[in-house]
Amino acid sequence: MDRLHSYFRVIQEGLGVRRHLDLLRWLQGEIQHHLPHEILLIAWGDFASNFIQHDIVSSLPGARTAYFETAELSSQVQKLYRHWTRQGKIPSASNIDTSGILHLDSHGQCRFSRILQGMESFLLHGISDTRRCEDCIYVIFSTSDKFDDGALTMMELLLPYLDIALRRIAPFPHLSARRADSAGGKGHGLSERESEIMDWVGKGKTNAEIGSILSISEFTVRNHLYHIFQKLGVYNRTQAASKITQTWGMCSEQHASGASDTLFPQATNLSSADEL
Repeated sequence: MDRLHSYFRVIQEGLGVRRHLDLLRWLQGEIQHHLPHEILLIAWGDFASNFIQHDIVSSLPGARTAYFETAELSSQVQKLYRHWTRQGKIPSASNIDTSGILHLDSHGQCRFSRILQGMESFLLHGISDTRRCEDCIYVIFSTSDKFDDGALTMMELLLPYLDIALRRIAPFPHLSARRADSAGGKGHGLSERESEIMDWVGKGKTNAEIGSILSISEFTVRNHLYHIFQKLGVYNRTQAASKITQTWGMCSEQHASGASDTLFPQATNLSSADEL
């Protein structure tokens, strides 16, 4: 009975998803008891013509939709799609190393391979939209070596609600690999986690919100910001965001003539409640 109540709570929370942040919080919440995972990859469109889009939802550093062009993921996504269709479009779980479905770069040169480092298994399912003549596949990656049969059943039960939640939110804009590096603050010597934090700072998130999104404590966020300020030679988050934005602005003039994008495409007013 408790499991049934938990299932209905998960559905109810999913129906409240309206933004990417809502989706991330939902997937990091009680749903983890039913579908434990670290990364969710979603790909949709006309796979036959390779006209597809993607979304990546995760609290792990570097595992973000904006950091990947769909072309970078196309080969792996097509392999996953073909596996799903060969299985009769039913949920299936596989070990990453032994399945032979995904061929990842062991040296970590491929960005997709890097974010999957430490992942042991994946669970795959999808939905066919016959009215729009397109398919959508959902792939969750986990550090566990396998998913049990209960996870397969739960994926089938929860997938319609996951699909509804995804359709309510607009896709994130994608950055090129060059932009991802610049936007991540690599030119300032920031680590991947520090770049991630600055990305959320630029979107106006408070330290508490950033900690919740990245599954770290507020104290850890403040500690990262202290080191970020030192590296950037600034005294507060507003100055830090401004400095990185200015750096990207100079790069964009050189590499993307006429582009109107900014470092923080969905930026809001920076929070002044906690300057560190």
